[in-house]
Amino acid sequence: MKIGKQIRLERIIDRNSGKTVIIPMDHGISIGPVEGLVDWKSTVNAVAEGGANAIVIHKGLVETGHRGGGKDLGLIIHMSASTSLAPDPNSKTLICTIEEAIEIGADAVSIHVNIGAEDEKIMLSDLGEVSREARKWGFPLLAMIYTRGPKIKNQYDPELVKHAARVGAELGADIVKVPYTGSPETFRKVVEGCFVPVVIAGGEKMDTDEDVLKMVKGCMDAGGAGVSIGRNVFQHSRPTKIVEAISKIVHRGISVQEALNVMN
Repeated sequence: MKIGKQIRLERIIDRNSGKTVIIPMDHGISIGPVEGLVDWKSTVNAVAEGGANAIVIHKGLVETGHRGGGKDLGLIIHMSASTSLAPDPNSKTLICTIEEAIEIGADAVSIHVNIGAEDEKIMLSDLGEVSREARKWGFPLLAMIYTRGPKIKNQYDPELVKHAARVGAELGADIVKVPYTGSPETFRKVVEGCFVPVVIAGGEKMDTDEDVLKMVKGCMDAGGAGVSIGRNVFQHSRPTKIVEAISKIVHRGISVQEALNVMN
């Protein structure tokens, strides 16, 4: 591994635990300035204070100004996008380059691919190209791989998620993000079928903190490398506390009940 990539990976993956808590905040393009992203700088500071390892944002947010204070936080620049208003929201297009990410101080880049979408081949081609460029520059690559499209009846099907994770790994991702399959037993199959670290997406906003923390614990019990949770963090009434609870499950292996005690 190039030393540059190793150094950058340590900015987004804890060097002691080998795990990561990533907070994606790239939703402004897909669904607009929703709650938690209007005053996004305050949210960033809140999740950093809670112990998040990194955030995922688009390039334009970085250019609004450097934080200049607070706890350190890894920066992952998202390179693909679509909006909920598009004829096919599952169709992602590249909107950034590795060079741009380097210029604005990123530690890593990410790309979104929907396996099963009607233009899957374009997104796979984009992933291949981004992977090539990332390798050349020694840049870590997070591949967000989802199963979404006409043939997909259940995007949480372990067989489909297992396939998606393997696609990301084989096309050169350093970390793969996929949906959680619902149980440690089923998600263990996903982890076993992927030879790079696997993190889970947070999905739709959940009803309770306990639901979120059980999902996180299930991922870790299955051998996952951490989480990449957006709405269940940045739309939380206490984002610092929920990140602290999640981080202690991920990095220290505490129980769900102990994590709930952190919340309380």
